Amino acid sequence: MAILTTEDRSQESEVRQRKTSLYSVICALLSVICILSSAHAERIKDIATFSGIRENELIGYGLVVGLNGTGDKDGTYIFQPFANMLTRMGISVNAADIKGKTKNIAAVIVTAKLPTMVKPGSKVDVQVSSIGDAKSLQGGTLLMAPLRGPDGNVYAVAQGPVSIGGFLAGGAGAQAIKNHPNVGTVPNGAIVEKEVPVQLNDKNRLDLLLTVQDITTAKKTADRINMGLGGVFARAEGPSVVSIKVPDAYANRVVDLMSKIELINVDVDVPARVVINEKTGTIVIGDNVTISPIALAHGGLTIEIKVEYQVSQPPPLAPEKAATAVVPKIEMKAEEKKAPLVEVKGTTIGELVKALNVLGVTPKDLIAILQAIKTSGSLKAELVIM
Repeated sequence: MAILTTEDRSQESEVRQRKTSLYSVICALLSVICILSSAHAERIKDIATFSGIRENELIGYGLVVGLNGTGDKDGTYIFQPFANMLTRMGISVNAADIKGKTKNIAAVIVTAKLPTMVKPGSKVDVQVSSIGDAKSLQGGTLLMAPLRGPDGNVYAVAQGPVSIGGFLAGGAGAQAIKNHPNVGTVPNGAIVEKEVPVQLNDKNRLDLLLTVQDITTAKKTADRINMGLGGVFARAEGPSVVSIKVPDAYANRVVDLMSKIELINVDVDVPARVVINEKTGTIVIGDNVTISPIALAHGGLTIEIKVEYQVSQPPPLAPEKAATAVVPKIEMKAEEKKAPLVEVKGTTIGELVKALNVLGVTPKDLIAILQAIKTSGSLKAELVIM
């Protein structure tokens, strides 16, 4: 039997403290690694949707009344519908009698989106758009308008005050307009009358549709789902679809399974892409875009032409036929900007942006430069022109 002295016990306590400290450091490092590894991860619900869970388009025809003289002047779209509505209310009116007296009424197309499995009695937002020559829908009220689906059935009925989020005001020779007064919304203006039936808990298979098609992301999504479910249940069918077999543990509980899958994090692989909109001069450059070492030079030729008109009068004692004439004086100036040659040594998009800032290019010029870099083969990304 070994007898520990006070010194031995002190050394043993020190060793234990070192082990504990080392263990704490390792745990902290592992936590940091886990955080960093999931820093760029996104939830599946943010990058994909389940097949069958979607919005359904509804459309209908309606009348907006109560306008302050800004309704349809022609009235072609409202004569007969308005007369029919009054007849249903017990007021017999001839459509020809309404002609020229409908400046406070506007014909509109009513649209809405009906989510899946919304029960009757729920409310959804609707949008109204003028189809006539109405100047504004400001202050108007949408009368009862049935909204139909592609199958022709009525799924909702819309009615309520129209909000355009702007105004139309003016007088003789002056006018002020904010936003687009011919389109408005009716918040919670449609009451659902019929449900779009979808049975989720009876399914034995689910299809996950990726928002952005990418084979690598689809494969990673399937792998993460299998890890989360503890088995091989998911398989990537292509760049946009991941099929999932419902486990026996989730039979008749498919909604619970969908909720669990939506919260799984996936490292999304973003393709290298540069998007250019030449109409607006907008340029969006992705994070994975790289370039080969290049040298850039950019310059422009500016030509300015000025025309000044001078009066040429005849000299003293000139013949009577001599008259005053207007002589144009033309001045032309051509200037070519100096364009330094800038070398881009790095391969990141940051180096490219720094070089372009040195050149002082505008968005329009940057579009031409990016197209030239792509043509030279130095831009390692897909160039998308809108």
